[in-house]
Amino acid sequence: MSVFNITPLKQTPIFKPLVVGRNRLEHRIAMAPAMRVRALDDHAPSDLVLEYYDQRSKTPGSLSVTEATILDPRFGGYENIPGIYNENHVRSWKKVNDVIHKNGSFSSCQICAIGRSSKPEYLTKQGMDFVSVSGIYFSEESKASAVQFGKELRSLTEEEIKELINEVFPKAARNAIEAGFDYVELHGAHGFLLDEFLHPSSNQRTDKYGGNIENRARFLLEVIDKVSVSIGADRVAVRLSPWATFQGIKAEKEKVSSVVTISYVLSELQRRADAGKGLAYISLVEPRIQGEVTIGENLRHRNNNFARLLWKGPIMRTGAYVHDDPNLTTLKNDAEDPNTFFGFARYYTSNPDLVERMREGLPLQKYERSTFYTNNNWQYGTWPRYGEKLHADMETQLKRIPRAIEA
Repeated sequence: MSVFNITPLKQTPIFKPLVVGRNRLEHRIAMAPAMRVRALDDHAPSDLVLEYYDQRSKTPGSLSVTEATILDPRFGGYENIPGIYNENHVRSWKKVNDVIHKNGSFSSCQICAIGRSSKPEYLTKQGMDFVSVSGIYFSEESKASAVQFGKELRSLTEEEIKELINEVFPKAARNAIEAGFDYVELHGAHGFLLDEFLHPSSNQRTDKYGGNIENRARFLLEVIDKVSVSIGADRVAVRLSPWATFQGIKAEKEKVSSVVTISYVLSELQRRADAGKGLAYISLVEPRIQGEVTIGENLRHRNNNFARLLWKGPIMRTGAYVHDDPNLTTLKNDAEDPNTFFGFARYYTSNPDLVERMREGLPLQKYERSTFYTNNNWQYGTWPRYGEKLHADMETQLKRIPRAIEA
């Protein structure tokens, strides 16, 4: 098992408390979302999901953000990712949140509508339409698959957009709160549906949801406003990826740079905050990460520092803060901002006690990328805390079948 040595952070601002919405985090290390494909076939979180979040919320005052969680079966698009749209989902997530809260920690449900990156084969099996902001495929492979399975991509109608804004997103948010989540994080990043509306390369509508920046941002902002009314703005967050070229988004190469578009969104959210409707936090993906991939040197001179000029509230910054940096220099520099905290995903998969390891400068176990997006990632539950042995051998774990969470 390979390890990565780091410098201790216990004397840095990383281990100062931070108020986020209605809660006080006891440190500024959060578990960022990463799709884990370990829900049951009915999209209820399994016992493997409960085990994962239990192991990684043991340090009191921590925040865990779930993997992308589907808000409605019409906007899913993948097998075995969790949902939050029916009573069984709510009951199952409630059991996960009960454990997280018993550990003295907090949770955020990242609700997501997939959009044009859905799998046409899966949609055909489920009898669902293949929809996006516009009928523009993100790849030739997606187009070929859509033709093969007779499920070609189409634009959402204005009626469908209104239903998403007024009913689907608010209902999913209320379900999440009923399930015990402390926050609801809207997935507006990485080329999923909310993000598709923001960019000229994916949004070529000619109605009030397409065209100029104000129109392209309208859908996201109207969703945020409705969800904020439904559950309270101080329970709402949004994830944005200004630099990501994941799933067909062109970022800096858009006709209008994504940074310009995201800047408008941030200014609008600050305007709402100034009127007493501030969000709990905004999650920003650093340019060092493109989806699940760490990029090379070409974007390392970019950063999300511009956001602080526009948004005064809490920001969670995520993306490769540990990668090839044992002194954690960039992390410590960014932590000088007193209203910033940090999300980690990959190193959380292999270090359930990541907070303690970063506090004391204990070696980090290297993650295994091959396990990230495979169904029923049993291996996530085997990683030991510092000084412990693996929880179970591979042969035993391979025999595990995900099951419903017991009462």
